[in-house]
Amino acid sequence: MSDTLRQHAEALYATELEELKKQDSGKRPHNWLLSPQAVVTYLIGGKLKNGFEVSPKYIGSKRLMEIAVATLATDRALLLYGLPGTAKSWVSEHLAAAVSGDSTRIVQGTAGTSEESIRYGWNYARLLAEGPSRQALVETPVMRAMQEGKIARIEELTRIGADVQDTLITILSEKTLPIPELNTEVQAAKGFNLIATANNRDKGVNELSSALKRRFNTVILPVPSTMEEEIDIVKRRVESFEKVMELPAEKPALEEIRRIVTIFRELRNGVTEDGKTKIKSPGGTLSTAEAISVVNSGLTLAAYFGDGRLTAADLAAGIIGAVVKDPVQDKLVWQEYLETVVKTRDEWKDVYRACRDLQ
Repeated sequence: MSDTLRQHAEALYATELEELKKQDSGKRPHNWLLSPQAVVTYLIGGKLKNGFEVSPKYIGSKRLMEIAVATLATDRALLLYGLPGTAKSWVSEHLAAAVSGDSTRIVQGTAGTSEESIRYGWNYARLLAEGPSRQALVETPVMRAMQEGKIARIEELTRIGADVQDTLITILSEKTLPIPELNTEVQAAKGFNLIATANNRDKGVNELSSALKRRFNTVILPVPSTMEEEIDIVKRRVESFEKVMELPAEKPALEEIRRIVTIFRELRNGVTEDGKTKIKSPGGTLSTAEAISVVNSGLTLAAYFGDGRLTAADLAAGIIGAVVKDPVQDKLVWQEYLETVVKTRDEWKDVYRACRDLQ
C-alpha cells in the first residue's frame, strides 16, 4: 500500500483505467486515454465484457456524465456547477484522469489567485540576470495542459476575481496563450480542454462575465435524489477512508450511516422523510460530503478512544458541529429538531441521549 495520504485518481484507479484501455474498442478523440463511452463507464461503473468490475466514481445520472464527457470532446470548456458537497471536484478529477491520464494540471481558485497563476509567471532572478527568455518563464498548469494536449482544471472559478477570470477568454476561444514579452504564443495541442467548478453558494461573489459564460457548457450536479443513493455514496467513500487510514475499527453499521443521512436530508429539505412534519433548516449546506466527514470522524473516535465499534456517542459531536454553524440561529434549529423529531423515534434514543449530553 502507498504511503501517500491521498493518491491522485489516475494512481488510485490505475488498474481500472488500464483494463478499460485494453477493452476499449471505441473511437478516441486525439490525445484521449479512453473513448468517451469508456470514460463514462469509468465514472458510472459497470462490468466489462471480460467480467472485470469497474467501481462507480459518481453515483447519479448517467446522462449528466455523458453530457460532461461529450462537452470535453468539443471546443467548449466544461463548468461543473452546484451546491457544496455535490462531488464537483471529485468528478472533475476523475474526468481528467480518464481523459488525459493526469489530473494534476490544476489551479485552486481563491480571492488571491492572480493572472500569473493562470497564464504564466517569471523567475525573477533569471529575468533580472538574462532578461525575458523562455528559460525565465514559469509555466502554469494551464499552460502545460495546452502544450501537452491534456485537461486543465480550475477549482472554485467564482472565487477568482472577475478581471483574472477573463484571462481565460483568449485561451478558451482562440486556444492560444499570447506571451507578448517574448513576441510569441503557446498554441493548444489537440486534446486540450478545461474543467472548472463553481459553487452556487458563491453566487454574486464574482459572477462570470457573459463572454466567459459563452465559452463554457454548464452541467449542474444535483444533491443525491434518493436516500438510498446518498447512503451508497457515504458508504463507499467511508470504506475508502478506512482503507487509506488503516483504522483499527469495524466497518460502520449501515444503520448508523442511514441515521446520519436521514438527519442531514431532513434538515436540508425542511421536512421529515415521511413528509408529515415540517422543520426549520439551518444555515449550513449539510451536504453528502459533510455526512462523509461526520462518519469518518466518528470512526476515528471509535478506533482510538473506543472499542472500534461506531456508536451514536462517536457521531454526536460531528453531527452538532456540522449542523450548528451559527451558534445562535442554528443552535435553536438543532434543539427543536432534537426534541420534536429525534426524541420521538424509539430506535434513536441513543442518538438523542448522546446529543443531549453535548449540549
